[in-house]
Amino acid sequence: MRWTPDGSHDAATVIQAIEKEGYGAKIVEAHEHDHAEHALAGWQVNLLIAVLGTAPLMIGEWIFNLAMMPWFRWFSFVLASIVQIFAGAQFYRGAWNQLKVRSSNMDTLVALGSTTAYAFSVWALFTGYQTHLYFMEAASIITLISVGHWIESRVSVRASDALRALLNLAPQTARRLTLKPKFNQSLLAPAAVEEEIPVADLKIGDLIALRPGDAIPTDGKVVEGNSAVDEAMLTGESAPVDKAAGGDLFAGTVNLNGRLVMRVTAMGDETALAHIIASVQRAQTSRANIQRLGDRVSGVFVPIVVTIAVAAGLWWGLRFDSAMRVHEWLGQFLWHAHPPTALAAGFIIAAAVLIIACPCAMGLATPAAIMAGSNAAARRGILIRDGVALEKAGHITAVIFDKTGTLTFGKPEVAAIAVPNASGILETNPTGPRADEATALAAALACHSTHPISQSVAKLSTGDVAMAEWKEIRGAGVEGSADFRNPKSEIRTGKVRLGSLRWLRESSLAIADDGSFIKEWSSQGATIVGLASDQELLALFAIKDTVKPGSAKVIEQLSRQGLKTYLVTGDNVLTAAGIARQTGIAPENVFAEIRPEQKAEFVKKLQGQGERVAFVGDGINDAPALEQADLGVAVSRASDVAREAADIVLLSSDIEAVPEALGLARATLRTIKQNLFWAFFYNAIGVPLAALGFMSPILCAAAMGFSDLIVIGNALRLRSWRPGWK
Repeated sequence: MRWTPDGSHDAATVIQAIEKEGYGAKIVEAHEHDHAEHALAGWQVNLLIAVLGTAPLMIGEWIFNLAMMPWFRWFSFVLASIVQIFAGAQFYRGAWNQLKVRSSNMDTLVALGSTTAYAFSVWALFTGYQTHLYFMEAASIITLISVGHWIESRVSVRASDALRALLNLAPQTARRLTLKPKFNQSLLAPAAVEEEIPVADLKIGDLIALRPGDAIPTDGKVVEGNSAVDEAMLTGESAPVDKAAGGDLFAGTVNLNGRLVMRVTAMGDETALAHIIASVQRAQTSRANIQRLGDRVSGVFVPIVVTIAVAAGLWWGLRFDSAMRVHEWLGQFLWHAHPPTALAAGFIIAAAVLIIACPCAMGLATPAAIMAGSNAAARRGILIRDGVALEKAGHITAVIFDKTGTLTFGKPEVAAIAVPNASGILETNPTGPRADEATALAAALACHSTHPISQSVAKLSTGDVAMAEWKEIRGAGVEGSADFRNPKSEIRTGKVRLGSLRWLRESSLAIADDGSFIKEWSSQGATIVGLASDQELLALFAIKDTVKPGSAKVIEQLSRQGLKTYLVTGDNVLTAAGIARQTGIAPENVFAEIRPEQKAEFVKKLQGQGERVAFVGDGINDAPALEQADLGVAVSRASDVAREAADIVLLSSDIEAVPEALGLARATLRTIKQNLFWAFFYNAIGVPLAALGFMSPILCAAAMGFSDLIVIGNALRLRSWRPGWK
């Protein structure tokens, strides 16, 4: 939960509202993440009481045949009462909380079933009614279901391994560097004193010393030293990353072989590790849309089961002969059972129906799979926002890729330059004043932009060209006013532009090129940008970005999964075609010269054709498309805006995790469906069998626990998921 900026931040009111709905709530400190461990501890105590109370009853009845001995009947009453009061308290509290809001759940059925057997036995004991007493059965119900909850809690603790591993990554202390007032000439000088302090006491701007083997306590930047850093836990990549001055460091990663001094840039909830932990927690506690089916069924299931239990009890209690005839006839095809006689049968069979129908397997079907799937993804460097994102990923039919920074490394370099001579003919890679002035002017225009293409041009020259009225046109280029020399060596003052050829042509610029420069470099996948004044071309730059080595393999894997792949880019047609050839994307699925705002429209167009679309991108201009897509996937080093718009964030530096993420999502969705099928099937078979006298309350409790284990075990298979896993 998050407060709105203008909210009253009244936690007491929120807790009160939650409790009115039949649930418990408390304020949890930011550092508290061990809810599963607390639940496990609670069920361990519950189970200990239940086992100590139930075991003597089972031994007495099953081994020493003491069931009808007067003293043992009273002994059974005492032990069963202890189990009911203390071990059964959790179930009774849960049932009461639901009753207060006129609702019901699994606790309602457990409480009713166990109480029915216990109450009948108490009545028979105190009235002297000579029949078998069901104290052992009443206690066994509580015990067996407590065993199921204990196992479920243990599984939840195991399923949270990835989260706990993340929580334990960052150390609790750090060595802060403090400079003595009289000495500040060197961080490595004796005047720089190391002081070990709690990480919570650090502040933005503090300097921290990192020795080889140290876990990095918080996010920061290297200010001194060189080392390799193991970022595998955060990114899934095994290869260490070299760090030098200016490099980014992240909490939880490990400094390997050199001494570093870092400056703190983020603390607490603002660190990358904290965002990852929050993402994993959000995914584990979220609800997928498919879970609504189970919720709707559970909402009407309990009242129906209670009705069936009452009807079965009345039938066996009042029309015992009729019930037995049906039971014996079906026994020819099933198995021979020994239901209680007359009045006892009404109570005990009603209790059996209530117990076997507990919908806990139905309730576990979706969250267990989501928890296991999200943890498996986190260990692979794949952050899934929530259960809805996991479900959406399992239905994808088409994947759209942006080019720069997605299929390519996003670190383009200028491969060639063409400058027109006095006759207007383009000369490739010329030397002399005209080329120097063109590159200096282009660099002056590009240096204020953060776009990768602009940054590659900015590296060409350090010439200081005065630039006025500078601005950037998103998806097109940059422009400003400056003094420049035209191809005829005439000095002029006016507006100059650096950007895509499409943009320049839209500005009525005629590009006098015989086509060789543009075609040659575009066919190699290079991006061509032009430098121009109002009506004159001043230079062309071929900027080439290297395609990621795994891109072609990714496209092949997605195609094998039956997914359509598309390339959408703002580059020209020839460049886009060159990238498509290198990656294996079909020519008819390549769309070039698409403006950023048009990417979202393209996604909408595919959706209109019935496709479920995933968009993979990394830039600010990809945010609208990431939002519009059924599934947004932001790759490593994506902008903050892109990350916020995405459903899945890939921490790895390449896109090879895309087919893995989609495959894991499909496996998770398949597991959810399998679990829901089993939960429905189990109840559809179990309830009639119990109502017809073929299952005792103890057997029903064991069957219910076994059903839970099947659902949880099936979900835990996702922990070892591998591509190609079924």
